[in-house]
Amino acid sequence: MSITRRQVTSAALAAVPLAFAAQGVAQASPRNRTLYIAGDSTAAQKYADAAPETGWGMAFPFFLHKDRPAANHAVNGRSSKSFVDEGRLDVILGAIRPGDFLLVQFAHNDEKSADPARYTEPWTTYQDYLRLYIDGARARGARPVLATSVERRKFDVDGNAVPTHGDYPASMRALAEEERVALLDIQALSLALWQKLGVEETKTYFNWTATEQDNTHFNPPGAIAVARLVAQELLRTRVLRPQDVRRIDQEIPTSWITWPEAAA
Repeated sequence: MSITRRQVTSAALAAVPLAFAAQGVAQASPRNRTLYIAGDSTAAQKYADAAPETGWGMAFPFFLHKDRPAANHAVNGRSSKSFVDEGRLDVILGAIRPGDFLLVQFAHNDEKSADPARYTEPWTTYQDYLRLYIDGARARGARPVLATSVERRKFDVDGNAVPTHGDYPASMRALAEEERVALLDIQALSLALWQKLGVEETKTYFNWTATEQDNTHFNPPGAIAVARLVAQELLRTRVLRPQDVRRIDQEIPTSWITWPEAAA
């Protein structure tokens, strides 16, 4: 599948609320801006039956000022394609307001070439789908932000942290430059962090338990560490201002992470 830019732009503009079209896009109060997250299981809310697995989106609000709410729409197993095909982007675009932010992180499931419902090719359909998020946010007066996918825990025989996302990070970087969208390079930063921590210590950041050795998903320390990277990048790229964030250099107790019961 290949989506043309005209189709992407037309779809985004067709969805603009009539009030915005008639009156123009109003400026939201800077104290009301919400940061929406569209992503996969590495960011998603986890529930009691999955503990201690923790998405970084669960820890992210600890780094935001109380007047900068986060709305975490990340869902396990989704790609940039399946998130759109299931109508999940439409839900966000129905709620997002002028002055809000849409942070987009996908690649883990886009890489699954054996699954046509989720697979995208990094230099074509992956970028096409990402443009839906970019154009959809912009059409509503919100600011899109792209984040390269956080790295898995993988080391070679010499103890070097190994990248696992192929061309997807490079593709997103190129698209961000082309579209002049803020880029949070979480892939590069997390890879450097795993390298610094090393083979054994990184196990304490991922969902390693007595019964599971999960090198993709995080436990509370790992989710907090990645959420901190995201907050730091939002500051570096000037998407957020210093007064929008808090606790950037403070230790966050893992006891702050909680897992609610899943809705029936």
